[in-house]
Amino acid sequence: MSAVPKSGDTIQIREVWSDNLEEEFALIRQIVDEYPYVAMDTEFPGIVLRPVGSFKTNAEYNYQTLKSNVDLLKLIQLGLTFSDEHGNLPTFDTGLQCIWQFNFREFNPQDDVFANDSIELLRQSGIDFKKNIEKGVDAQRFGSCSCRRTQAGFFELINLYFPTLYDIKHLMKFCNSLHGGLNKLAELLEVERVGICHQAGSDSLLTAAAFRKMKELFFNGSTERYTGVLYGLAVENGINTH
Repeated sequence: MSAVPKSGDTIQIREVWSDNLEEEFALIRQIVDEYPYVAMDTEFPGIVLRPVGSFKTNAEYNYQTLKSNVDLLKLIQLGLTFSDEHGNLPTFDTGLQCIWQFNFREFNPQDDVFANDSIELLRQSGIDFKKNIEKGVDAQRFGSCSCRRTQAGFFELINLYFPTLYDIKHLMKFCNSLHGGLNKLAELLEVERVGICHQAGSDSLLTAAAFRKMKELFFNGSTERYTGVLYGLAVENGINTH
């Protein structure tokens, strides 16, 4: 089955909470070698900080914006879609194509800072913050380190854990007819969404499908020269600077 959803296909968004985390980790360990292409999406409380001062490059300013917000804010959801080189998704012989949505417990809108428009959008998209607090995964299970102080240090970690990485927003720069956010991109590519917009599981699947469609239509199936670049970071005048 293709990662680009077709009418009639059945997608199972596997909701991950504290009480089934180990079970879902075990399933992912079973399939990750066979389905090594990973599309990721996150939901977080928006952008609440902007750095002040002088910066040598836009990339340096963008990284400090990213770092200050990542270090301060608390992750709400993580969506993961695993696929093989042909776009097939794991089924575990059930006939259901499986993707994952991890729900985290740390964010509390009563206590934590957030961007109002971002949280209202997530509420409208069906995210239940009370349920996340009560039943969500402890984010410490995924990691507890702050972002590296510099871009160079950050990209050392990127290259270690994600040696082949693509950022769709960066790829769009080389596709003249493509613009906008993920929803607009999917509309332009005629990629169908499965699930609820602005929830991480559905968005990760849409990201996987959009990447495959872009690769076929705009890059003749070859995107290797664009790997390792994150939009707005470590690229100046088209040159990879990290």
